[in-house]
Amino acid sequence: MEGGNSPSLQLQQLPLATAAVSVQPHTDSFSYKENLIGALLAIFGHLVSSIALNLQKYSHIRLAGSKDPRAYFRTKTWWSGFLLLLLGELGVFSSYAFAPLSLIVPLSAVSVVASAIIGIIFIKEKWKPKEFLRRHVLSLVGCGLAVVGTYLLVTFGPNSHEKMTAENITRHLVSWPFLLYMLVEIIVFCLLLYFYKERNANYIVIILLLVALLGSMTVVTVKAVAGMVLVSIQGSLQLDSPIFYIMLVCMVATAIYQATFLAQASQLYDSAQISSIGYILSTTAAISAGATFYLDFMGEDVLHICMFALGCLIAFLGVFLITRNRKKPVPFEPYISMDAMPGMQNMHDKGIAVQPELKASFSYGALENNDSMPEIYSPATLPIVQEQHGSRAASAPPYRVLEHSKKE
Repeated sequence: MEGGNSPSLQLQQLPLATAAVSVQPHTDSFSYKENLIGALLAIFGHLVSSIALNLQKYSHIRLAGSKDPRAYFRTKTWWSGFLLLLLGELGVFSSYAFAPLSLIVPLSAVSVVASAIIGIIFIKEKWKPKEFLRRHVLSLVGCGLAVVGTYLLVTFGPNSHEKMTAENITRHLVSWPFLLYMLVEIIVFCLLLYFYKERNANYIVIILLLVALLGSMTVVTVKAVAGMVLVSIQGSLQLDSPIFYIMLVCMVATAIYQATFLAQASQLYDSAQISSIGYILSTTAAISAGATFYLDFMGEDVLHICMFALGCLIAFLGVFLITRNRKKPVPFEPYISMDAMPGMQNMHDKGIAVQPELKASFSYGALENNDSMPEIYSPATLPIVQEQHGSRAASAPPYRVLEHSKKE
């Protein structure tokens, strides 16, 4: 009887084990679907934002090159760019609610690629195919590398998903890994700020490191706010929790200070350097913050982590090549204009010639007031004789040269 009952017990347990195994692929496919939705929203948002910024730039250039007296905010082109910019930022904000933080942040390389492609398409110069390849080969290679890096990021990105409830965010906020990370970040930030403010160390790496540290906190709070809004829309209200407003205030404050340091960096350095170095530093800091706060890489195998890191490195190299090929602005070199000389007609004088001042003598290459100098060092002067009408004036020379005797 015991031998007859054992096969029946095994047959009864087999469907339960099969059902238990079938649940895990379903959850994995759902999480990958969320990753895909978040990645597509981020790519769409960065692409639309890049188009919007180029539209606004085109509006400013068009007004500067025409005699249109209207302000830029009175043109349809600028407002179209502004509305597209809001749409793009909304798409990027929504993407943080679906996909992990470490996956969304590196996808900002899409905006650099889009700007490079738009700049190549709308170039106003006449070029031949050989000149085009020679001039834009770095941009094309950089775009290709950025696309390959983006594909690796989306394919091998972290697959951690949890509901952004107030309880989960509070638990992450008081965890010892994040507290240790915050302590190190605060110390590094204070040291950089001391060298920047007190020692006048206006190096681009120091300024962009300040931006990156602030940006890491910005993206952490953005994901928290976006996730809590999504959970509230799904039916579980989270907007009445104090942690939501704490995260909202931190998000706004860090974003404002981040924009302040970026504005100071743009006044000192080229925009191409800011784009490449800022992207590398900000992405690295944001991935570190996401891995510490949200535990994005918890449970991931070594192969996925290595391929994700490889995708980040390829995207970094692509952005560096794209920004390196941009034209550097020619610095202003002061020069002496010929129309600034006395007696030369200036184009702003409305056709009236500017006459030199009438003095008793004129000299070249000497100080204007040389009365106190010895006579041996003073230049030869040519006194000007006013024109006189009459017979005497006709025989007299117009000027005479004064001979100086050398005194030992």
